[in-house]
Amino acid sequence: MAASRVTAGVLAGALPGSRELVFRPGPVKQGEHTFDVSEIKASAGATSLVFQTVAIPLAFAPGRSELTIRGGTHVEWSPPAEYIKEVFLPSAFRMGLAADLQNPVRGYYPTGGGEIRSTIIPSKVPLKPLRVTERGPLIRVRVFSAVSNLPLSIAIRQLDRVAVRLEGLGLALERKKEEAPSPGKGSFVFILAEFENIVAGFSALGARGKKAEAVADEAADKFLSYFHKSGALDPHLSDQIAVLMALAAGESQVTVSEVTGHLVTNIRVIEEFLPVKFTLEGGTGTEGRLSVKGCAFKAA
Repeated sequence: MAASRVTAGVLAGALPGSRELVFRPGPVKQGEHTFDVSEIKASAGATSLVFQTVAIPLAFAPGRSELTIRGGTHVEWSPPAEYIKEVFLPSAFRMGLAADLQNPVRGYYPTGGGEIRSTIIPSKVPLKPLRVTERGPLIRVRVFSAVSNLPLSIAIRQLDRVAVRLEGLGLALERKKEEAPSPGKGSFVFILAEFENIVAGFSALGARGKKAEAVADEAADKFLSYFHKSGALDPHLSDQIAVLMALAAGESQVTVSEVTGHLVTNIRVIEEFLPVKFTLEGGTGTEGRLSVKGCAFKAA
């Protein structure tokens, strides 16, 4: 529905339980756009997935757009707001997609009610290819721990546990705790690893009955799995950035720390819509290399 609105498209079958969806996009519309994932039914649906759906077409609009999306900002099966801001957008910016992200209110499952905001400034030239085959030296590791409407001691325990899990690596961790505004209750850990050539992010969410230490362990396990490999892009960035690689001018080439099912699926879907052909080396669950000669798409 959001994609239809930003493209003045024709949409049919976009209802809960529908088994058929028809979408015929029109020209992309610049301007102010506001979306609420609970508009039809109460939901903590992922604002980040709506953002990625509409931000890319808006990056090719005739002019600047202001975007507000309300719903779940920190929910399962989707990138949290910090990942979009600190990992996805910096890589997209290197390619020429200029956008920012603010998250003034967090939305957790099942309450939702969070909000993200973004300004998107389109470019009149095609995106640049992304070439990152080596991480380069590690610059710093930041650990962010937050709670909403829960004791701050939970955030402190999460930070302390991550520090214990990573202490044998000899890293100087930058640690931050926060009580974040939200209409619901929740906790969150985010580990950001900044290398010379790439940034990687790893997160975990709290849940009822889930100890703070278990939340920290989940994020630490993801970071350690990546840290002990050599692929540049983390498992989530590779599938999220693939569409920008396909739209860019010239050949993009990246190494990935893990070939995921999402990555395999995404590149096959992209090939159905754009005149490109990806080359993927490596099987699911292994490190790999992804390359594609983009179609040099640009705004009309």
